[in-house]
Amino acid sequence: MFELLLKHSPWAYRTGELAFASGWPLWLLGALIAAGIALVAWSLYRRSALGAGQRVALGVLQSLLIAVLLIMLWRPVLNVERVRDRENVVAVLVDASASMAYGEGERSRLQEAASVLQAGTLDALAQTFDVRLFAFSERSHPLKSLQDMPAPGPQTRIGDALREVLRTAVSTPLAGVVLVSDGAENGGTLDEQRLAEIAALGVPVHTVGVGPEVIRNDLELDSVSVAQQASPGEVLAAEVSIRHDSKTRTRLRVYDGGRLLAARELDLSADAGVTTHTIELPAGEVGVRDLRFTLDPSDGERNTVNNSRNHVVDVRPGRRSILYVEGEPRWEYKFIRRAAATDGSLRLASVVRATPNRYYRQGIAAAEELSRGFPQTAEELFAYDAVIIGSFEAAALSAAQHQLLRDFVDRRGGGLLLLAGRDGLSDGGWGRAPLAPALPAHLPGEAAATFAPASVKARPTIYGAQSAVTQLDPDPRRNAELWGSLPELADFQPLGNLKPGAVVLLEAIEEGRAHPLLVWQRYGRGSTYLLATASTWRWKMRLPSDDQRHHTFWRQLLHAIAAEAPPRVSLTSERKVYDDERRIVLHAELRNERFEPIRDAVVELKVASDKGSSSVYRMRPSGQEEGRYTAAVEVDEPGLYRVDMTARHGADEIGSAVTHVRRTEGVLEHFGTHQHRALLERIADATGGRYWRLDELDGLADALRYTKAGVVERQALDLWNLPVVFLLLMMLKTGEWLLRLRWRRL
Repeated sequence: MFELLLKHSPWAYRTGELAFASGWPLWLLGALIAAGIALVAWSLYRRSALGAGQRVALGVLQSLLIAVLLIMLWRPVLNVERVRDRENVVAVLVDASASMAYGEGERSRLQEAASVLQAGTLDALAQTFDVRLFAFSERSHPLKSLQDMPAPGPQTRIGDALREVLRTAVSTPLAGVVLVSDGAENGGTLDEQRLAEIAALGVPVHTVGVGPEVIRNDLELDSVSVAQQASPGEVLAAEVSIRHDSKTRTRLRVYDGGRLLAARELDLSADAGVTTHTIELPAGEVGVRDLRFTLDPSDGERNTVNNSRNHVVDVRPGRRSILYVEGEPRWEYKFIRRAAATDGSLRLASVVRATPNRYYRQGIAAAEELSRGFPQTAEELFAYDAVIIGSFEAAALSAAQHQLLRDFVDRRGGGLLLLAGRDGLSDGGWGRAPLAPALPAHLPGEAAATFAPASVKARPTIYGAQSAVTQLDPDPRRNAELWGSLPELADFQPLGNLKPGAVVLLEAIEEGRAHPLLVWQRYGRGSTYLLATASTWRWKMRLPSDDQRHHTFWRQLLHAIAAEAPPRVSLTSERKVYDDERRIVLHAELRNERFEPIRDAVVELKVASDKGSSSVYRMRPSGQEEGRYTAAVEVDEPGLYRVDMTARHGADEIGSAVTHVRRTEGVLEHFGTHQHRALLERIADATGGRYWRLDELDGLADALRYTKAGVVERQALDLWNLPVVFLLLMMLKTGEWLLRLRWRRL
């Protein structure tokens, strides 16, 4: 109907430019139209027998008639660029990855796509273009026909496939690309930079979406977030995200090899989407935890491969070391030490000032440790992963020690926690100390004391409810109940105005008003925390002896402030699990006891698989930051790999480190098997193409004819003789005649 009335393709109107072929000036057209309207108005004005409304109606119809006739005299045309028939190429790029082997009926997505293309789409394209067929998974392959499809591939690399096909535009008049896919890009080949490079080639990519956008009756373990490293005896919190389409119940199990570590029943809400739950796992002894997270399948679930994910955790020897400095013996100090003593992965070395020149030490590893009170050198201080400062005035430290403390957070990457107290926070002068820029709040500067008795309740904020620090129970409702039933705190110290990067984990509720209680922010390589009370010990003293909420909170807070402090010698991989990838990227960081980067080191890797094979590699400086080294390791077979690193500088051995990674095969394509329409639309929008559904390809061939790529010719399509124009003229005159007939004014 569109072309019957308007003669030309809809795509001609979308891409064309309106012009007038007569060459006469447009001002003259406007003047004549205005004169015609004036003449109509004058003639109707003289017809006094007609009412005002009747004259307006007739005036509009007659004016439109004159305007249309004058515009037709100026010969309107549509200037379009259209490809020359039989002189251009269209590439049809069909996704042949394993996800296209899924189907919602008797046929797979690939079979359904091939059937639709062969039902007329390819023939319509062949009338104008030289059609070339390609299949792709990890790379593209030319096809003679759609019957020559290769076996399902292990990965979808849309960016690489498009680049390979578009390279032919250099020597071939490529008018466009038709990408037929479910959009399940999982090869990391289509980031913003890569998409911009593809768009810069100037060839439109029309995307054809295959498969449903929501998979029914399918549970998918979307992601698993858990630490890559841990200390012996530590309890790990794993965040598990599950994609689902309806309300259901499932069971999550976590295995270390063949040994069950943990299990939990999970309720998934009725809202389709992604639901996140937390499950706690014991890190166990020194070694590697080869974890496997699995979901029990739902009734009738067809794809159960995506119910499992792997993760690897390296349990390193040694414990996290935390320095705790107090200016006076107090209850908070005693109970923090008790909480730390229940966690074998923590070592809390503390020093309490007994007299101006005497210190009481606990938890020390050697007789000389902290013998002079607060550490005097970077080597001493940087041996700790975190520092806690209680009721201890800033003036007790020298200028050099203050600089060491700031460098501890900034350069060392350690964590710092300041506690409220009579000589703590602002009352201890820490708001004016060199460390102040690193703190998450502008501590008050008043001369009067701010630490005072107060009855306040601790409550997690919205952000705090998601933090591992405040997780007294994995269930959010139960966690809120446990916090709500804790005894009130007995004191509070205002923190002042928060800085832009500050995050409030706990707030103090006093007479209905909320004040920041536990706040943190990142600074340099490390982070700083402020706790505005010194009476959390009441959570232990005023509850039954078997209530462990106080110990749980402090263990989690101590781990949080110390967990991200890097060791002097470290070896990490970009990921702990490589799905269907052979290239493993490893990074090493080497620093001396002052945490200064070590340059020109000789760093070697030994990579050994659980199948018995091994190889040796040399790491090179990363070129991005001094003291960092990198290597790319090729592994052919799936399995668990142990990577040993040794580093030397001249004749001196710097140290060694170990990490583990797992490589899987044939798994990645079973995740995210729904149609990723948003990605396909983004590709089309960026390149000047369009997104099409598989059942609406009738206009695809016509859309490709009006492209500016390939060999094109410019055409001027007449618009003055369109059937719709003559129909409009007839309707205007008929409308006037009908009105006159009704008014009996013929």
